[in-house]
Amino acid sequence: MENAFSDRITDVPKSFIREILKVTLDPSIISFAGGLPNRLFFPVKALQKAAYEVFEEEGGDLLQYANSEGYLGLRQFIADRYRQQEGLEIAVEDILITTGSQQGLDLLGKTFLNEGDDLIIEEPGYLGAIQAFAMYRPRFHPVPVSEGGMDLAALGKVLGERRPKLLYTVTNFQNPSGISYSDANRRAVADLVRNSSCLIIQDDPYGDLRFSGTRKVTFKQLLPANTVLLGSFSKTVAPALRLGWLVAPPPVMDKLIIAKQAADLHTNSLAQRILYRYLCDNDLDAHIATIIRQYGKQKNAMIAAIEQYFPASVQHTNPEGGMFLWVSLPAGVSSMTLFEAAIRKKVAFVPGTPFYVDRKDSNTFRLNFSCSEEPTIKEGIKRLGESIRELY
Repeated sequence: MENAFSDRITDVPKSFIREILKVTLDPSIISFAGGLPNRLFFPVKALQKAAYEVFEEEGGDLLQYANSEGYLGLRQFIADRYRQQEGLEIAVEDILITTGSQQGLDLLGKTFLNEGDDLIIEEPGYLGAIQAFAMYRPRFHPVPVSEGGMDLAALGKVLGERRPKLLYTVTNFQNPSGISYSDANRRAVADLVRNSSCLIIQDDPYGDLRFSGTRKVTFKQLLPANTVLLGSFSKTVAPALRLGWLVAPPPVMDKLIIAKQAADLHTNSLAQRILYRYLCDNDLDAHIATIIRQYGKQKNAMIAAIEQYFPASVQHTNPEGGMFLWVSLPAGVSSMTLFEAAIRKKVAFVPGTPFYVDRKDSNTFRLNFSCSEEPTIKEGIKRLGESIRELY
């Protein structure tokens, strides 16, 4: 049977994080590993009410096949929100509802990538994007990101020497690092890409979860014909709905719809209608404000605990929003070795290695602060600090 599998599925590893989450099923383990929203803020009653009402009003029609592009009302809501929040005029026809933004990555890979095509990805980069694109066997070109954004010299070098089809970015509160690109960096990246055939993918699942600072310019404003936007309701409403979206220029959208039809005909239309009713009947911004207040407190609690319990030689990011921060151990200290030691103390995190496309080990790791309450955060970071001190 082993010889029957395709090369592409054999080459792509299992999700490292999903494998770690199996370890954290032990209720005695404090986990900073998952990228999970806090379940305390899921709008259970409001979604329950929305579901009841759409079933009452639409009956069997609600359970019929639907169009591939997605429910028109939901797409219009997204378009209106882009205008209100970002000052972007997005046509409803340029929006495709996807099964989570993760499907958007798969559709883009399917639409653009042949084996061996060049693709630029952040370093460290989102593990889910690495896994999704790896299915299409591109040539990855990692470009470092740090506080302030992407390494412009490294980006310019890749653009000068290769012909990348796609540049994948998470510009707001990046997963895994929590960093955000500055306005100046975004403009500089756009200037470098402007005269190439490269398409920028701006993935923004965390953009609404801002604790401090101000909104930044989007690539859609800077390079409208060369930018695809990805968004998600997973972090603001509920991940189980598996509802995201993709914004693309018309020539790109035409091909993406074909890929979508081949993949699943259409995203769960029942979930779309329930979500749309919820959005019509409730104040999404007020709901998000509640999440932001709590996540901001949890992030501050984690940073305070790190500064109390970690050695001074350990560095960390301080994100303006999102769900993660990034920790760097001194050079030569393995985060995989630390993970093994930390599990023995009943605390988990994600080692940095799977966020790179070409490293066997690293001295970095990701911490999630959104899914743990403040006392738990303090205790978990204390245990983790003890594990770090035991290594050096």
